[in-house]
Amino acid sequence: MKKMKELVAVLNEASKKYYEEDSEILSNQEYDVLYDQLLALEKQTSTILANSPTQTVGYTVLNNLIKIKHDRPMLSLDKTKETSKLKSFLGEKKGILSWKLDGLTIVLKYKDGELVQAITRGNGEIGEDITHNAKVFANFPLQIPYKGELFIRGEGVISNSQFEKINEGLELEQKYKNPRNLCSGTVRQLNSEIVAKRGVQFFAFDLVNKEETETDSKMENLSWLKSLGFQVVDYKEVTRENIEEQVHIFKGQISHNDIGSDGLVLTFDDIKYSQSLGVTSKFPKDSIAFKWADEMAQTKLLNVEWNTSRTGMMNPIAIFEPVDLEGTEVSRASVHNVSILRGLKLGLGDEIKVYKANMIIPQIAENLTGSDSLEIPKHCFVCHGETEIRKAKEGEALYCTNPDCSAKRIQRLSHFVSRDAMNIEGLSEETLRKLLEKGVIKEFCDIFKLEAYKEEIQSMEGFGEKSYTNLVASIERAKDIELPNFIFALGIDQVGLRNAKLLCKQVNYDMEEIKNISKITLEQIDGFGEVIAENIVGYFSNENHKLVIDEVVGHLRITKPIVLEIETNLVQGLNFVVTGEVEIFKNRKELSELIEAMGGKVVASVTKKTNYLINNDLDSPSSKNKKAKELDIPILNEQTFIETFHLFDKE
Repeated sequence: MKKMKELVAVLNEASKKYYEEDSEILSNQEYDVLYDQLLALEKQTSTILANSPTQTVGYTVLNNLIKIKHDRPMLSLDKTKETSKLKSFLGEKKGILSWKLDGLTIVLKYKDGELVQAITRGNGEIGEDITHNAKVFANFPLQIPYKGELFIRGEGVISNSQFEKINEGLELEQKYKNPRNLCSGTVRQLNSEIVAKRGVQFFAFDLVNKEETETDSKMENLSWLKSLGFQVVDYKEVTRENIEEQVHIFKGQISHNDIGSDGLVLTFDDIKYSQSLGVTSKFPKDSIAFKWADEMAQTKLLNVEWNTSRTGMMNPIAIFEPVDLEGTEVSRASVHNVSILRGLKLGLGDEIKVYKANMIIPQIAENLTGSDSLEIPKHCFVCHGETEIRKAKEGEALYCTNPDCSAKRIQRLSHFVSRDAMNIEGLSEETLRKLLEKGVIKEFCDIFKLEAYKEEIQSMEGFGEKSYTNLVASIERAKDIELPNFIFALGIDQVGLRNAKLLCKQVNYDMEEIKNISKITLEQIDGFGEVIAENIVGYFSNENHKLVIDEVVGHLRITKPIVLEIETNLVQGLNFVVTGEVEIFKNRKELSELIEAMGGKVVASVTKKTNYLINNDLDSPSSKNKKAKELDIPILNEQTFIETFHLFDKE
């Protein structure tokens, strides 16, 4: 099983580099050898991991999630912060101590070796059917060798690193508060493609039911689940003699863990004994949760700063007298929004208690003074423009209404030059701030006029002739840009690169059509709702935006992705594998993007679900060619692909 997981990881990374980054870490021959090894192991073990490159799992879109009543209630756990209570709870029995992962509890049902159902905990009595999403989780088996009926309980989680990566691509008001909120919203998505991209993981922590039970040990059950390919929550065998030591060991690992936890769980290893204990009206009697006794520190609130995003949202940051928490000095904590600020009844000089949530993120736990004297600023601290309170993702938030706010301007300019937007190297946020202060840059179009300020720029700290020359060259390269990247660069609220691509495709990559698009047309785009439609229409209805866009466009050479006329869309719904060197297209990524733009799907490996293999070397001895021939799947070179599907250049 370990070897299978290693092969899956290597092959998926190779596919990512190959298709998304146009680079190779494995040759075709090396990939094929490892792929064949994985196929053989899957056949040998009768186990297929959910993220195996040998599988092509189609994405599913539902209209709503079905409510499912649990066979038996999923109760919460009694809690303690005292290790002495853990010792008392355990008595002379042997126990299992494991992480209490901070995610969403899910029950999986397998029948005849196949995953047939996945249900969320919900309210404990009734959950929601998320089977379509569970099938695209990142790390557990879709098929197992056990052919009886099997129920497994575990936690769906999103790692801290993945959480940060996802939040980086969101506006301040769209950011998720923590990985648990992100995971909860993700696993309940109607579109499983979104779930697949967010990297949800599943960690099993209990074998709920098995038709044939041969053991009375929960630890043996967890070991058995591991052998089937499940990732199991980390656990230790404990007795009352060593449990304090093990709690201390777990605590020392928290800062290094990429998966968040909010404590530990202690349960008895003996299954029959556990069952004999029964339940109370609220809790099962065989398990107890250990919550970290948060290290609290009392301090004084000195100030509240308000950081302004490019959309104008002002995020409150509490500044207090420095205190030591969990081994580090802390003096700042995000208050998130106006609703939380009001709930804490803050005032300057108030005595507050602070802690680190899950021993990581500084938070205000309590306001001991509760003066409630802090006024919500009526003017932006940067530009002194008027502010207003609006409804946000969670509660209410404060916004600067001044379109010329320099803080908003810095953030807008920084976004404009970022990698997936104009991709101008050398214009960091600090450099932009200096140029803004000098009056060299005010709007997007000013970036393309920097040659008029050569001497001023070269005299800036950290700049010289070479830096200036490199910057000008980078700006010149950026003038060749595809329309979706330009639309994304404008920074329209809730229009990321993906939505920009969908928007451009809707109007056949016509900038004038985008500027005059209607709300009704926008709402017809898959995934576009009323809010996104209103944001786009509102942006292009603004006369100042129109003037800025027209001037910027005058400096650019806006290009389109490959646009091929299609007599009949024969590609729609078909699965393709692209391999080998390409000649007609710029690279494999360009060919793959074309297929997907026309409604086809490009996958990494040949299976019985593959419709066509595209390879210019029709006689290649690679395993992809071999597999395609075995399955009687047509192998096309680029030219034949274009002719078969009636594609040709507009010109």
